Amino acid sequence: MLRLAAASLAGTAIEFYDFFVYGTAAALVLGPLFFPTFSPVAGTLAAFGTFGVGFVARPLGSILFGHFGDRRGRRPVLVASLLLTGASTVAVGCVPSYGSIGVAAPVLLLVLRFLQGLGLGGEWGGAVLLTAEHAPAGRRGLWSSFPQAGPAVGFLLANGVMLALSATLTDAQFAQWGWRVPFWVAGVLALGGLWLRSSLAESPRFLEIDDHARVPLAEVVREHWRLVLLTAGALSVGYAVFYAVTTWSLAYGTERLGVGRTEMLACIMAAVVVKGSLTPLVALLSDRYGRRPLCLLGCTAAALWMFPMVALLATGAPLLMFLGFLGALLAFVTMFAVLGAYLPELYEPRVRCTGAAVGYNLGGVLGGALTPIVATALAEHSGRVPWGVGAYLTGVALFSLGCFALLPETRPVGAVAAEPVTG
Repeated sequence: MLRLAAASLAGTAIEFYDFFVYGTAAALVLGPLFFPTFSPVAGTLAAFGTFGVGFVARPLGSILFGHFGDRRGRRPVLVASLLLTGASTVAVGCVPSYGSIGVAAPVLLLVLRFLQGLGLGGEWGGAVLLTAEHAPAGRRGLWSSFPQAGPAVGFLLANGVMLALSATLTDAQFAQWGWRVPFWVAGVLALGGLWLRSSLAESPRFLEIDDHARVPLAEVVREHWRLVLLTAGALSVGYAVFYAVTTWSLAYGTERLGVGRTEMLACIMAAVVVKGSLTPLVALLSDRYGRRPLCLLGCTAAALWMFPMVALLATGAPLLMFLGFLGALLAFVTMFAVLGAYLPELYEPRVRCTGAAVGYNLGGVLGGALTPIVATALAEHSGRVPWGVGAYLTGVALFSLGCFALLPETRPVGAVAAEPVTG
């Protein structure tokens, strides 16, 4: 289990590195380089628009890769998704700017971002299911938290590289070529991930299935549509909070508050370190007290913390901004640390790869794709404290709280796994 969990963590870290490095670049440099004819705010909105395309592609990727995951196995999905995401990320680092090839530059950026999202849409379902279906029932939450910790590791890798480049290069050097380096690094990481995954065994739960779904998506839509919609709505707050902290606030702090790139990245990364380190502990609590109670607790905390977070951000003081980000990410991890076990337990094994991944990634469209765009637009018409952003995030949290309240508990009792709930 330790070897399997470590390989899953490494794989999700690499794939989310690819996804996050684009978000950081969108907040810092992509607007002026690929949309130079726009105003600064419009350029940022356009860059966040291409960022959002990746989220739109993720449910499509979960449908495509989920089909093969439910029909052919979880393991092949891990290899194919990693190849697609890694190749498209390296290619982003090679796209010439608008000044070199004109309108073809943002078009290429859009296509490659779509391919990134397509690959990541397949990654989460394969990695989490492979771990969850190997894990003993009484410790499924703990072991399934390893791939759930991967996004934090990927974010720290992406922003660590960006921070190092930002601290050592001039603004001109960073804009000219420095921002491309993290995208090229993705190629090396992808090769390492493929090597780690080459020896993984197929999920025993998948091998036990005698009657595989012929068209998993059709079965999910027909029999589990309500469950998919509830999980997507429930997870939207986690995406909204995470990308408000890691993407929108980075652009807001550097452009509106005049805080340096290095200081903003350091504040965000410090909060993510704490969040990532607490992931296994929160997941272990879910094995003891249940998945749903922790999700309800985290969602409630998010609803209560969004106004304090934007107020602390507006100070521009590094310590206060860090505290605002930390509170938001602690609420986030209370929900998302348990999802590696919770979502697979909600769906029956024959359509689990499709159902769990589609619900997870639809939540990304609702929360992750829209939040940087909506928050940037709301902040543009606010005073120094973007109260409108706080109100928007609080509204998303209350909506998700209602969805979580309608979902059942799935924690196995004793050593016997709970029966999957059908939609």
